Amino acid sequence: MTQTTPHRIVFANEKGGTGKSTTAVHVAVALAYQGVKVAALDLDHRQRTLFRYLENRAETALRRDIALPTASFDVYDGDNIEEFEAKARALGEGHDCIIFDTPGRDDPLARHAATQADTLVTPLNDSFVDFDLIGQVDAENFKVRRLSFYAELIWETRKKRALKQIHEQRREMDWVVVRNRTQHIEARNQRRIDDALRELSKRVGFRITGGLSERVIYRELFPSGLTLLDKGHLGELGTSHLVARQELRGMVKGLNLPFIASPATAGSPVESA
Repeated sequence: MTQTTPHRIVFANEKGGTGKSTTAVHVAVALAYQGVKVAALDLDHRQRTLFRYLENRAETALRRDIALPTASFDVYDGDNIEEFEAKARALGEGHDCIIFDTPGRDDPLARHAATQADTLVTPLNDSFVDFDLIGQVDAENFKVRRLSFYAELIWETRKKRALKQIHEQRREMDWVVVRNRTQHIEARNQRRIDDALRELSKRVGFRITGGLSERVIYRELFPSGLTLLDKGHLGELGTSHLVARQELRGMVKGLNLPFIASPATAGSPVESA
């Protein structure tokens, strides 16, 4: 399965608090369970959430003497693009994909990573505060008035990449907006966000898929580095946890990553209950 050049999956959002690192970790583990050789590079050298989660996972596997599918991982704490690319190439060697978790702020290196993505994943909470990252809406009718700077950046990048795909056989960028922490109680606001996202997706060409709901279990699992896919190591799971696992499966499937065989191997934790 290993490709000459690993597929780049970049989790990027210039706003914090959208579940970006949690989503990135769970995608990394889900892919590892499917036999994908995964590397992961954390670009947020301050918080290091992705790095720490996978570090905790490695420590749990060692402490309990159990095998836990995981990713090769590291953190980049510089700001030089050439150094970053060299580190990414070294870490990604021999892997099918490399996942990048970027800071939740405006950062030149994060912007560079986003423009180099084969699959760009932008997690958003279901609110117009988060929607403002990619587009501005009219206060009266909630129609999209203009693209944000971030959406303009990705739009221009995708156009350039489309030309390179023709002339240099460069992969085309797939941009996926993942709707995390969706709410089901404010039906009118939900419809407005639905409509605005669909309108903007037609303009700039991103896809929309469901993400992860707000659940305490994700925070509780961080110290151990375990995920909802680690059946047999979590004890008794309640109904809400089983629903969360289904959400995770749906989210990974919605990314439509080209290097994953479909259907997944029978019995994989990503596919089975």
